[in-house]
Amino acid sequence: MASATDESALVESESAESGSAESDLAKPAGATRTEKIRRIKADVSHTALVRRARRMNRILAELYPDAHSELDFTSPLELLVATILSAQCTDKRVNQVTPILFSRYHTAADYASASREDVEKIIVSTGFFRAKTASLIGLGQALCERFGGEVPNRLRDLITLPGVGRKTANVVLGNAFGVPGITVDTHLSRLARRFGWTTADDPDKIEQEVGALFPRSEWTILSHRMIWHGRRVCHARRPACGACDLAGLCPAYGEGPIDPVIAARLVKPGPFS
Repeated sequence: MASATDESALVESESAESGSAESDLAKPAGATRTEKIRRIKADVSHTALVRRARRMNRILAELYPDAHSELDFTSPLELLVATILSAQCTDKRVNQVTPILFSRYHTAADYASASREDVEKIIVSTGFFRAKTASLIGLGQALCERFGGEVPNRLRDLITLPGVGRKTANVVLGNAFGVPGITVDTHLSRLARRFGWTTADDPDKIEQEVGALFPRSEWTILSHRMIWHGRRVCHARRPACGACDLAGLCPAYGEGPIDPVIAARLVKPGPFS
């Protein structure tokens, strides 16, 4: 991870170097996106890359002032369970399932002793329900055996639990405990590559490289903004480039329709919960 940079200078000033780089970003190029991003990262200093990334984050903050997790929860355990269920499933579907699940299973001990058939019946519509059921029962057992029935608030502990990787752990840490973390889901990883913040495919590498561009205090809310923008504008197959407020700063501008009228039709306003 790069050394700390003078944040006030990054926020307040725009150098000729970054201005030139940003002009290049607005021009579609014949090279592939990965080649283009590598060229951009090689042509500008780390300071200019940080400055551009933070400008994009400020624009996202204006676009999504209320960005937040779209999973419904009232406790760390509920958020942990909901996040496990959200794998390969929409938040909207999870939120339709969890009221029933949470009304029957309140504690880690409840999950530890749960009927497999009952849990599977409740969560079947979330997909991969057998594997998720095994994770929830194993989660309850692990929490009872090793953490006194409570969800731990440290990354190194969370990732030892069944069904919990770094992405899920960072969701719980950031939204239930206020511990900053980068949530590398499908939206954030896609947007981070399009924005030129990383060329990596490995989630851990993406987390490291994106985290290096922003103050730690911004990590959780940045994740929400990226996810919201990915769901609403910067779609996987046809990003609404012509309706995107980040177009002038984005190396991937032109991957989707640039005509404003056509692009506007692609925007999905949400909500997604």
